[in-house]
Amino acid sequence: MSVQTEQPRTTIRRLQEMRKARSPIVCLTAYDAGFARLLDEAAVDVILVGDSLGMVVQGHDTTVPVTLDHMIYHTSMAARGCERALLMADMPFMSYTGPAQALANAARLMQEGGAQMVKLEGDGGQVEVVAALARHGIPVCAHLGLRPQSIHKLGGYRVQGRGVHAGERMMRDAVALQDAGADMLLLECVPAVLAAEVRGIVDIPVIGIGAGADCDGQILVLHDVLGMTGRPPRFATDFLAETGDIRAALAAYVSAVRERRFPGPEHSFQD
Repeated sequence: MSVQTEQPRTTIRRLQEMRKARSPIVCLTAYDAGFARLLDEAAVDVILVGDSLGMVVQGHDTTVPVTLDHMIYHTSMAARGCERALLMADMPFMSYTGPAQALANAARLMQEGGAQMVKLEGDGGQVEVVAALARHGIPVCAHLGLRPQSIHKLGGYRVQGRGVHAGERMMRDAVALQDAGADMLLLECVPAVLAAEVRGIVDIPVIGIGAGADCDGQILVLHDVLGMTGRPPRFATDFLAETGDIRAALAAYVSAVRERRFPGPEHSFQD
């Protein structure tokens, strides 16, 4: 599957249009030029250079060891293979503890890495940081729910937002981050009903991973889509096992999201 040359580059405005049209947004991770090019050819809308590279590329148990220099290196590689998709990069652990630090590090990801948007994990406590980035013209995706950089604090990879109080807090955080200037939200491992409620109270695109089918788009880690991590997490599917070819697997993932066949109930969590 190849991208038609007349298709324009994905922008934040385009993502907003897709949300309004209820046209599913397809996102996937990549960490180098070769795979970024394949994702681009498959018409993926957003490529995330995730700090998940710490686990699937570097072999660590968590994302915590990933540094800013690692992220810039991998983002710059992916940028060379990305012509159509919007390129988003994670801000790694402890790289955005305050507005000044976040601005300096986000600037490096954009200037040296070629990122067009940065993603940061957090909750309502990150409002000041998001506002500072937004004031300086830096597109931001706020990551709520399961936050891998906080895995030691959370005590494991667990579904987040279960229960009335936790759900209400996540909804408040989502609105606060949007109002601070976030351009997109990513919800990871939250009950499907809660994700739908969050989507209903914000005006920006909501991307899910293990967050049910009612988000504006979906994202998975590339290595899970290609069956490279052993047993994939519950919210993922090994599309390579179904197709036997990398390009076909990527095309199958894109089609499944576009046609709302993925995720199914078996990939979602309940309260």
